[in-house]
Amino acid sequence: MMVSLLALMPEVAHAQSNAELQRQIDELKAQVQALTSALAASRSAPAAAEPAAAVAVSAATPSAALASAPVQPPAAAPASAPESRSKAWYERLSLRGYTQMRYNAFLSGDDSAPAGVSRLRSVHDSSISDRGSFSLRRARLVLQGDISDRVSLYLQSDFATAVNNQAGSERREGFAQLRDAYADVFLDKGKSFRLRFGQSKVPFGWENMQSSSNRLTLDRSDAINSAVPSERDLGIVGYYTPSSVQKIWDRLSHDGQKLFGNYGAFGIGAFNGQGTNRTEQNRGLMKVAFATWPFELDGLGEALAGQVFEIGGSAMMNDVQPELRSGSVSSVAYDDDRLGIHAMLYPQPFGIQAEWNWGKGPEYDRASQSILTRKLNGGYVQMMYRMPTDSIGTLMPYGRWQYYRGGWKAGTNAPRLETDELELGVEWQPWKALEFTLAFARMKRAEADERRIGRAEGNLIRTQVQWNY
Repeated sequence: MMVSLLALMPEVAHAQSNAELQRQIDELKAQVQALTSALAASRSAPAAAEPAAAVAVSAATPSAALASAPVQPPAAAPASAPESRSKAWYERLSLRGYTQMRYNAFLSGDDSAPAGVSRLRSVHDSSISDRGSFSLRRARLVLQGDISDRVSLYLQSDFATAVNNQAGSERREGFAQLRDAYADVFLDKGKSFRLRFGQSKVPFGWENMQSSSNRLTLDRSDAINSAVPSERDLGIVGYYTPSSVQKIWDRLSHDGQKLFGNYGAFGIGAFNGQGTNRTEQNRGLMKVAFATWPFELDGLGEALAGQVFEIGGSAMMNDVQPELRSGSVSSVAYDDDRLGIHAMLYPQPFGIQAEWNWGKGPEYDRASQSILTRKLNGGYVQMMYRMPTDSIGTLMPYGRWQYYRGGWKAGTNAPRLETDELELGVEWQPWKALEFTLAFARMKRAEADERRIGRAEGNLIRTQVQWNY
């Protein structure tokens, strides 16, 4: 490089003394060394280095001006920013879940009974029995994420499902079962409108849509859950959530309240209607509609500052064909229509929650030894108190009374349930990843088996530990 520079100015070099020429050479060496160091540090492209070299040494610049210019190493060229790359769809997915382990203990009551007489059993927890001990009630794993700006997916499996062996006399635990498999398609940039395709929760009943990981009581109520046992079906549903409503729910979620989930203020959908993971048996579709609206009560006085009251309702029209004791499915489709209401005062610190539904559905009739369409009704009232602390976490004592008279269409021959139950308990959440629940339950139930008559009674201590991940 120095030779080239000297070749560009031969006449000027002769006109100067050897000392002056040596000084210019030393300056050029310093500039070349500084430029080389800067280029190595910045790792810039050769094209980016050419303008800097042209400034340092220009063929058109007189050597006298070059000699008089102060020697300053050129500034390092800024490192080129890494190219921004949008994430692939599989990089946007997240994995989470929760597991629930239970232990139920009879204090007194009909844990066993002669053949043909009801034993104290629950349709929600099979470990309530004379042989029950530790059990895994749920072991869920959820894969979800936005695969594009307008499409998200949700896939949930449960690994605590029980099935019978081939003889049908002994249960096998720990089988995997599909719970949810759906995609949400957002119709607007604000994501207020969405269409949900696949197997998902049916929007009937506030408690039915609330995740079991977020529910305060150990089980859902018989009356509300009897509308959609296992809460899910295959179909299409549309949800709409105004931004004003979403803002209230976001605040409640930030405060640690137990919300009912990622659902809209309004929902309407159509499903097969036969139940979770069951083959559809007729051309008729289950039609459902849901609405709920939260009201902030701050303007009603200091006593209600921060309080939110939510109210809404659900409706369902369906035709269902229950499974028969013979092992087949009923050839008759029975009317399965419901209307329900719900109300909620979020615990800040005191809260109350209630739901009720009325309708008709399939129910086994002992007199005719057949399934008929019968009236049904029932619901629950629940009170709770939320006590967050800085030292031991959050405590939530609660009490719930539930009532139901009607068929259980998910059971063989759609047996009649007659449920009266009082549950008193407390949930302790020392950390977000861990929850403990201890409850006392006073139960009076008809067993979900049309071959057994009467109602059983009993007192139980129920416990659960849940870890979230």
